[in-house]
Amino acid sequence: MLCAIAVRRELPDDVEDAVAVRFDRLRLLREGDHRFLVVIEESVLRNVIGGPEVMAGQLGHLITVASLPSVSVGIIPMGFDRDAAWPVEDFWIFDERPVNVELVSGWLTLTQPREIAMYGRTFGELPDIVVRGAQARALITAAIDALA
Repeated sequence: MLCAIAVRRELPDDVEDAVAVRFDRLRLLREGDHRFLVVIEESVLRNVIGGPEVMAGQLGHLITVASLPSVSVGIIPMGFDRDAAWPVEDFWIFDERPVNVELVSGWLTLTQPREIAMYGRTFGELPDIVVRGAQARALITAAIDALA
């Protein structure tokens, strides 16, 4: 996926370095007093990127990460009434500081308090429509089973 992004964005081929940075960041899941709240659309679990084998590995990793005490994974099931919380672009909020939004062309960093608050409100609406724990693992497992 990183290779495809580099090609699309006409960036230098630094995928090995990018992978190393991502692996280094994984330590944050186990070190320190961090708390990660992750919300994923069920449809994302079913989009096969990298082939079935790679996708199964990614979904298995998601189950592992979701079991960490510092991580809470919520999944928005398909077919849920989305009038109040319709799907939006990928975004990340770190400690209520700038919001990062992933676009086709790159990352957009939002720093305006009004925009940060808007994304905070949007994220705040999601707990009402997600499943967690055993229900989330069941959705991830079903996505893995669908790859076979």
